[in-house]
Amino acid sequence: MVLTVPVFLKLGSEFMPPLNEGTVLYMPTTLPGISVTEARKLLVLQDRILKGFREVLSVFGKVGRAETSTDPAPFSMVETTIVLRPQSEWREKPRWYSSWAPEFLKSILRHFWNDRISFEELIALMDQALRFPGVSNAWTMPIKGRIDMLSTGIRTPVGIKVFGADLTVIQRIGGEIESALRNVPGTRSVYAERVGGGYYVDIVPRRESLARYGISIDELQMVVMSAIGGETVSTTIEGRERYSINVRYPRDFRTDIDALSRVLVTSSGGAHVPLSLLADISLTYGPSMIRDENGQLAGYVYVDIEGRDVGSYVEEVKQLVSTHVRLPAGYFLAWSGQYENMARVAQRLKIVLPITIFLILILLYMNTKSAMKSFIVLLAVPFSLVGAVWLLYILGYNMSIAVWVGLIALMGLDAETGVFMLLFLDLSYNDAKRNGLLRNDFELKEAVIHGAVKRIRPKIMTVATAAMGLLPIMWSLGAGADVMKRIAAPMIGGLFSSFALELLVYPAIYYLWKRRELKLDSFY
Repeated sequence: MVLTVPVFLKLGSEFMPPLNEGTVLYMPTTLPGISVTEARKLLVLQDRILKGFREVLSVFGKVGRAETSTDPAPFSMVETTIVLRPQSEWREKPRWYSSWAPEFLKSILRHFWNDRISFEELIALMDQALRFPGVSNAWTMPIKGRIDMLSTGIRTPVGIKVFGADLTVIQRIGGEIESALRNVPGTRSVYAERVGGGYYVDIVPRRESLARYGISIDELQMVVMSAIGGETVSTTIEGRERYSINVRYPRDFRTDIDALSRVLVTSSGGAHVPLSLLADISLTYGPSMIRDENGQLAGYVYVDIEGRDVGSYVEEVKQLVSTHVRLPAGYFLAWSGQYENMARVAQRLKIVLPITIFLILILLYMNTKSAMKSFIVLLAVPFSLVGAVWLLYILGYNMSIAVWVGLIALMGLDAETGVFMLLFLDLSYNDAKRNGLLRNDFELKEAVIHGAVKRIRPKIMTVATAAMGLLPIMWSLGAGADVMKRIAAPMIGGLFSSFALELLVYPAIYYLWKRRELKLDSFY
């Protein structure tokens, strides 16, 4: 138990193990202000590179947003869905058996030593191939990404929300966090939203000039709205499809300030007056998108990580941010993404685990009618954790909800096998008591040994049945295998360690308890 404590502390933590969906959602982010032309060029180039991977079946990229208010995606955010081929068609990863083993033997060995690159290795290769200046990469999966964004608003494993009253200060704090986290081990990419980095064309009417030419504010704004912004004048019907007809100036007549200044506004007298004579035109900066959360203005920092678990990474960067980032009065940070879900689950488990142990204790007491026997059975719980923790450490698994589900199920298995062992000890003890064979310490030992050793076969059969039902999960490779393995691993490891405990320690504890109860002196 003591040797297992440092091993447990070395285990990482995460919300949920990755559930391979067979697709990847690539969500790079650029700085605000990218044009439609440049966004299209970037999207086409990224899709062409991704389609060049042999593991990729198809690529579909989207930049900007659809005509819907539920997807306010700017041009600076790209969403590319990558459909992957089956893992058996991925590039090979040399293993010790790759050069000599026949195919039928490889199909067996790859369940233990996979000879194809892993999902994480594929993402790392794609990330290296898609390094563009000014572009911050983020990798997730479609279903997982949507759930994360709906629940926390963050599409990366770790997110930092900066709250305050001034968007300029929020952007400065986000930039400092981005600089501090960029060189932290495990950081694949970090991007702080430029909440105040939007580009705007301000057209401010000059009322004296408008009055001089006899033009109203509404007439000026109508020209700006229709000639520059575009106005829908009709709709074309093609079968069941509807397309709006939008009329505005050609691109060459509205691409820069000089072109906009030559836009003509018609006065009531029929004169055509350039816009530059009627209004001041300038380029300004402002918020590209205003986030409001819990009554506070907010800015997000997205952090994508690789090669590290979420829990240890966040604990490290929390200390780093508290040291290097100064928060003015009225501004605060909230750690979000998967870490927010982890924190919520940790609080829930503080309630669930004690209730689970208490219910098991109540059921044991109802079954054994003895508090001592109930506590002896519960002794299997910490000893079963020994095998569970060591197996998790050997397999390189992090603590997650799936692992905790396996541990809670392990408690029930421990109670079952513990009750089974105590049943045979009680049968042997009661049989010896009826025959008057508990007169001294030696006869008590013989009764306990008879109950423990002579009944070892059904005990092994009980544990083996549970283990044989769980072991096939550990060499599965299909969709959902990662989650199932994390549930089964603590149960398998804990079964074997608790099995050893129940064979070696239970009889000794039972013997000491009954010797004290019978008030026997030690006799050898």
